[in-house]
Amino acid sequence: MTETKRRALVTGGSRGIGLAIARALARDGLDVIVSYGHDAAGAEAQVAQARSEGLMLSAVRCDAARAEDWDALFARGGPLGLAEQGVQVLIHAAGFAKDGLLMTQAPTDFDAVQGVHLRGAYLASRACLRAMIGERFGRIVYISSPTATLGRRGQCSYGAAKAGLLGLARSLMMEVSRFQITVNCVSAGLIDTALTAELPKEVYQSLLSSVPMARAGKAEEVAELVRYLVSPAGGYVTGQLLAVDGGLDMLAADAF
Repeated sequence: MTETKRRALVTGGSRGIGLAIARALARDGLDVIVSYGHDAAGAEAQVAQARSEGLMLSAVRCDAARAEDWDALFARGGPLGLAEQGVQVLIHAAGFAKDGLLMTQAPTDFDAVQGVHLRGAYLASRACLRAMIGERFGRIVYISSPTATLGRRGQCSYGAAKAGLLGLARSLMMEVSRFQITVNCVSAGLIDTALTAELPKEVYQSLLSSVPMARAGKAEEVAELVRYLVSPAGGYVTGQLLAVDGGLDMLAADAF
C-alpha cells in the first residue's frame, strides 16, 4: 500500500466494523493496533486469529473516554512504543448505544455515550496528532451513523455524538490540512454485526424496511471505503462525510 511501513490504531477494533477495518488495513501491510475498553479475552482471541492468517494485529486496553488511559498509552516507554514510533492512521470506531427517550434518559447515560464516541475521538486524535504533524502525513477517520443526519426516536444521545464527529472532523481538518493530514467521517448504516444480531426481530425489520437497497450492509463494505481514505489515492479527500448505508441517507433529500 505504501513504501514506508505505517502503523494504524483502530479504536473498538476487536469486533464488528472496527475489526473488519483492522483486518483490511493489516492485509494492506500496515501494522495495526486495536484498542478495546473491556473485553480483553475477546480482543486477544481476534488478534490470535488474525496472526494465524499472517495479519499483523496487536491489542491494547484503552477506555476511549478516559484521558488517563490515552496518556498512559502514549507515554514514553508505554505499551507497543506508540510514543516513540507514532501512529500514522487513526480509525475511531469505538462506540455503543444507550437508547432512551430524552425526557427519561439519565444524564449519566447521555454522558457515557458522548464520552466514548465524541470525547474518545478528541482524545484519540490529540494523542496521535503530534507524530502525524512531525511526519507531515496522517489519516484520521471517524465512524459515524445516519442517525447523525436523519435522527431516530430514542437516540438523542447517540445521534448527538455521531453528529458531533462531523463537526470535529471538519474543524480539525482546518487545523491540520497543511500538514497533509486528512480527516473524514464514514457514516455506516444498518450493518450486520454481532450487535445488530442482538436487536429484537421487529426492530431489525423496521430498520431494514427503511433501507432503499432492501438489505443490510457488511462490515467489510465499510472497511473498503476506509481503505481508500487512508490510501495514497485518498490523500486529497478531507473534511467529508461519506456514507455506506444502502441509500438510507438519501431519505433526508427525499423529504425536500
